[in-house]
Amino acid sequence: MNKRDYVVLGLMSGTSCDGLDMMLCRIFFDHQWNYEILEFETSPYDSNEVDALKNITKLNAVELMQAHAHWGNVFGEKAKSFLNRFPNVSVDFVSSHGHTVFHQPHNGFTFQMGLGANIAVATRLPVVCDFRTTDVAWGGQGAPLVPIGDALFFSQYDFCINLGGFVNISYAINKERYAFDVCPLNIVLNEFARQLGGAYDEGGNWARSAQVHDVCLQALNALDYYQQPPPKSLGVEWVKENIYPIIERYQLSPNDAMATITEHAAIQLSNTLNGWVGQSLLTGGGVFNAYFIDRLKAHTSDMELVIPENKLVHGKEALIFALLGVLRWEMHLNSISSVTGAEKSSTGAAIYYY
Repeated sequence: MNKRDYVVLGLMSGTSCDGLDMMLCRIFFDHQWNYEILEFETSPYDSNEVDALKNITKLNAVELMQAHAHWGNVFGEKAKSFLNRFPNVSVDFVSSHGHTVFHQPHNGFTFQMGLGANIAVATRLPVVCDFRTTDVAWGGQGAPLVPIGDALFFSQYDFCINLGGFVNISYAINKERYAFDVCPLNIVLNEFARQLGGAYDEGGNWARSAQVHDVCLQALNALDYYQQPPPKSLGVEWVKENIYPIIERYQLSPNDAMATITEHAAIQLSNTLNGWVGQSLLTGGGVFNAYFIDRLKAHTSDMELVIPENKLVHGKEALIFALLGVLRWEMHLNSISSVTGAEKSSTGAAIYYY
């Protein structure tokens, strides 16, 4: 039944592998869709969990299915512990993005791990999940999906930019929404930070104190992906096949690799923004990388970069997947063909009951 006012727990596990974002929010319709953030928390992954997530693509078929169930239990227990702190809040359902393991829309599939049935049993709540596969079945990229939330919640901004494992952007032209993955960011930076004993490069300080390798930078900027028109999207596989071999070719130290990738990402994002005048909303963990923000500003003109409150910086994707869950619950479109390149817009996601 479409009651138009929901309390939802949105779950998001990003490719940067820093933790499970949990956004408890109210989503309601009053002439338009609105939201209220009730509580937000990131439950960090420990070092063993990070290693497991980063090596998940090496598993065989049986091991992958075991991991799918296991991470459903992990997400479910984290969600249950979080919700137990709010016994007086009546939650309608959980909306879980899962953790992307494979994303190969050109081969007709995408896979987000974290079995919804296990989350439902752990939380004793219905679970909406598996948001991307219907769009891929219609010939789309299955990504990005966040732009429909940008259109419904944040249309006052000219661009909405997420600085996460990948940089992605969404915008409207003549009321038509468009979006694409710009380039990798934290998925690469965090890998080199781990080689130096950190989970990430705090403030971008390691990169700031290092040297940009100009020839490597030129090779990165010359990758074919950046010449392709949207719709387009990136996955871990693309990074492994394209980014790391270039860095290894020039034998960069971890510090210089972070400096070079930071410059690369700032250039690629500025290439998208330059020529436009307006406001861009920045969210995602990369917002706190002061060196990246400095380099982005250095390359970008005529664009005001707006950073919102921390809960929205960290939790915007979890909030929007909560919204996508509501749209699925009401059987409204939650994937836009102009964004993904699918044959048609669709209503994607599975629902598990306990």
